[in-house]
Amino acid sequence: MNYSEMSPRDVRALIREKKITGPTAGMSAGYAQANLVVLPADLAYDFLLFAQRNPKSCPLLEVSDKGSRTLHSIAQDTDIAKDLPKYRIYRNGELDGEYTDVEQFWREDLVSFLIGCSFSFESALLEAGVPVRHIEEGCNVPMYKTNIACTPAGVFHGNMVVSMRPLPYDQIVKATLITGDMPRVHGAPIHIGNPEAIGIHDLQHPDFGDMVTINDGEVPVFWPCGVTPQNVIMDSKPPFVITHAPGHMFITDVKNVDLKY
Repeated sequence: MNYSEMSPRDVRALIREKKITGPTAGMSAGYAQANLVVLPADLAYDFLLFAQRNPKSCPLLEVSDKGSRTLHSIAQDTDIAKDLPKYRIYRNGELDGEYTDVEQFWREDLVSFLIGCSFSFESALLEAGVPVRHIEEGCNVPMYKTNIACTPAGVFHGNMVVSMRPLPYDQIVKATLITGDMPRVHGAPIHIGNPEAIGIHDLQHPDFGDMVTINDGEVPVFWPCGVTPQNVIMDSKPPFVITHAPGHMFITDVKNVDLKY
């Protein structure tokens, strides 16, 4: 089935029915995807401030009402507890499990944060003839922890996570210009080449996602990643958090092109 041509509503329906449980890269082409962080209300202000101070890693698309599983602006007819293919539960900074829905864990004090995702700019790269290797290879994007410190806020502190896409030398400028025009989904690369300069010592073993082929004449290009909050959660150790599983995003009703404005 060609999920790239399906509407966000139809893909979310298949996800809710657990007919899609894998990574969402390439699905509903042209529509924005979002990372998810769900926190108790007593931590929500600290996280809102953290996102405001770290807009490259955590560009906010929407914040829910307390206790609500629906959204107002980026998607209609949603259920945040069921409309992502895979979720993670963290307790005191430790991964406590992965689930295809989190209805059983939902509480009336929870607040959802939807954060822009770099999957959103991939259709623009493909349209411009820029290769996106993890889509070509049918796997998840490789993601790495770095030594780039985020600006702390309240209880939240830690380092940035980046996603990596290998690009031919002659496509790097084009990719940088295209993605730089979309700051609400992470924007331009944070680093190009030399992984060790940002604390990545083994490209072959990503911290999240899957390794992809890097061909001769290609350079690893790194973008800020919405998995950063999960790294921060592991460092900051709040008592209870729900997130998306890396690569398993919420597909919005918003066109990528609309996030330029």
